[in-house]
Amino acid sequence: MVHLHSTYSDGTGTVKQIVRAARRAGADVVLLTDHDTLAAKRNGEEGWHGDVLLLVGEEVSPRRRNHYLAFGIDEEIDHSRLDAAGICAAVRDAGGFGFAAHPFSEGSKRFKRAAGMPFEALDCDALHGIELWSFVNDTGEAIESVPQMLRFLLAPGRALDRPPQRNLDAWDELCRTRRVVAIGGLDAHQYGKRVGPVVPLRLMSYRRSFRFIRTHVLCEGPLDREQVFAALREGRCYIAVDSIASAKGFAFEADDLPMGAEAPAGRRRLTARTPTDAHLRLLRDGAEIAAATGRELTAEVEEPGVYRVEATKRHKGRDRTWILSNPIYLR
Repeated sequence: MVHLHSTYSDGTGTVKQIVRAARRAGADVVLLTDHDTLAAKRNGEEGWHGDVLLLVGEEVSPRRRNHYLAFGIDEEIDHSRLDAAGICAAVRDAGGFGFAAHPFSEGSKRFKRAAGMPFEALDCDALHGIELWSFVNDTGEAIESVPQMLRFLLAPGRALDRPPQRNLDAWDELCRTRRVVAIGGLDAHQYGKRVGPVVPLRLMSYRRSFRFIRTHVLCEGPLDREQVFAALREGRCYIAVDSIASAKGFAFEADDLPMGAEAPAGRRRLTARTPTDAHLRLLRDGAEIAAATGRELTAEVEEPGVYRVEATKRHKGRDRTWILSNPIYLR
């Protein structure tokens, strides 16, 4: 689970409550990103909580724009007087890495007070990756009426179809020239009113939000902080909507190259596998070049390009995006 907030910033749940919700939702790792603070880390709350690993990052949060999910840092990033590119560089220089939060945000066309919070330097060299699909931001900005808003709050799974095409198109364009790792984020706050140790009135609870967009990481050793961060750094991760079906077991590779790898172009066999039947599409530079229905798609390729996979499934009466891979880069 990536991109969520606790009582250390503007969320309504404590770390213990968030971990309990993650355990009930079957999540292994939670990446906490409170606004402009690493207080949970300083207070010794990073680490294993039973069978859930909590890792602490920071959402570097200038007013109304250029938010950045920073990981692998030991001190908060002072973003005063920094533009978006400066924030990326500051995180890199501190030994960390990060993802532009809701970078394509445009605000709500229906609710004028809900202004956009875009990221203004997606072309900067120090940018590591992007939050390609933001559960709350992308879904919320597409809502066009009060009844739609109520349906989203009461039954969010029915509103979650696919990431905005503009997000995918922009990501494909960025990847043409360099590696840009994509993650899916929740931006979970558990909106409500906290009274003492409890939140008697709450919308979009953590446990409920944790059922939806997840970022799965492929670790090469025992699950720990170093393995999780290495997978996120290298793009060995994929986005999935696990409320549709469990996405554990998805794989995408090019012969011996894992997801996220970069290598010279040449004849290679690309293979994607899903744990259950789906409609699979293989894309090169954003354009479909092969498709299959079932649990496997294979294709022989030679041309240079950025190759990635999308899987969709029929759910609640509509075809919905289930899995989005990170690319394999053949230059």
